[in-house]
Amino acid sequence: MAKGAKGEPEVDGTPATLHEDDGATEEDTINYWAAMTFTKDDNKGGHLLEESSFAVLFPQYREKYIREAWPHVTRALKEVHLDCKLDLIEGSMTVNTTRKTWDPYIIIKARDLIKMLARSVPYVQALRVLEDEMQCDIIKIGNLVRAKERFVKRRDRLVGPNGSTLQGIELLT
Repeated sequence: MAKGAKGEPEVDGTPATLHEDDGATEEDTINYWAAMTFTKDDNKGGHLLEESSFAVLFPQYREKYIREAWPHVTRALKEVHLDCKLDLIEGSMTVNTTRKTWDPYIIIKARDLIKMLARSVPYVQALRVLEDEMQCDIIKIGNLVRAKERFVKRRDRLVGPNGSTLQGIELLT
């Protein structure tokens, strides 16, 4: 490669530059805040090496609702190649990977899904955690207060009348 008058490398007699003279740099063209999606082509092996599973216990009063929502949960998890099991005798929900599972993080998202179902989150909202752009965070407020009465008052204040405060938090985050 020949050197030009200014000491820059030349290709075919013209100075080699990475960018046009419009002042744009490579950093200006990359959106670092865009959500990256993980596709099947990103997993070169095609599937996971080991099978993983998570189980979550749920309270007995949630049994009826979970039984009604379980077909919707099963359908959504089958789309991402996960297997799920509902054990009403033990009071547990289990999710595990299959041989066709290709996304390594989807099992963590499925774990969050069954945790949210066990904590009285409606299944329509809980299923949104399977999307790439969505995350969930469970705030444990039970150990912040010793007195049961104070805990109940604070929890009711956090949820708000008819869940309005909770809906406001969801919209903001």
